[in-house]
Amino acid sequence: MEEHDWLAERFEKNRSHLRAVAYRMLGSLSEADDAIQETWLRLSRSDVDAVKNLGGWLTTVVARVCLDMLRSRHSRGEVPLSADEPKPIASGEADPEQEMLLADSVGLALLVILDRLTPAERLAFVLHDMFAVSFEEIGRIVGRSVPAARQLASRARRRVHGAARVPDTDISEQREVAIAFLAALLAGDFEALLAVLDPDVVIRIDQAAGRPGAPSEIRGARAWASGALAFSRYVRSVEPAVVDGSIGLIWAPRGRLRRVLRFSIAHGKIARIEIVANPDRLRQLDLGVLNG
Repeated sequence: MEEHDWLAERFEKNRSHLRAVAYRMLGSLSEADDAIQETWLRLSRSDVDAVKNLGGWLTTVVARVCLDMLRSRHSRGEVPLSADEPKPIASGEADPEQEMLLADSVGLALLVILDRLTPAERLAFVLHDMFAVSFEEIGRIVGRSVPAARQLASRARRRVHGAARVPDTDISEQREVAIAFLAALLAGDFEALLAVLDPDVVIRIDQAAGRPGAPSEIRGARAWASGALAFSRYVRSVEPAVVDGSIGLIWAPRGRLRRVLRFSIAHGKIARIEIVANPDRLRQLDLGVLNG
């Protein structure tokens, strides 16, 4: 076996892991594949005989590549391969359906919140909390001390779970209500949707979320439920999350936040819904991953 083929075989054994790391770091399947390609190029130029733990070495390299990409996302330019570069390893095309499936597997709320972290915070959280990389190694990657790397992960963790948490005693009930709401939408079941809404529910819709000329406030479950069922085709990209200390829903196709439904729940019914789509308002919401 030629050296290039031998190296490619070893790299391929680590590809799925590297893709998992890169996707969580970048939130984009096409960019993740770019990062994997760059990692392959760096491997092919390195003295692999000196590498004792290839898997760990590759994880570190792809993390460094992703960190650079996050820091220069808006100014990065593509550099063509020169004639003497090693032949790229072909990777699957990042089609929207594939990316949607991957986003679903990671968690839409998590992808949205990771996108709000600084590059260093995102790296520390992803590598430590999701892939058990030591703070010593994370510190080397970001150029900080071990305590500073630990603090980066801690700060990211607080943001991932939301500054304002739902009281534990309320989480189970509110989650059931949110899931029942989603199930009714998915099934197109008008009566099931009415069952989870307070008869006098109040829905407030910001200008970016409503159609031109549509009312900004709707009162009554029956008055709103029929129109809400038209949203059922988007349910696949909807996920429960903590929204400003309460249970709500985020609509985030391929991990890109587009709309938030903030619920007020009383006596097992949704009594108030605020639908937010204005980008400035979306950025101001305190979002958190709903665990358990």
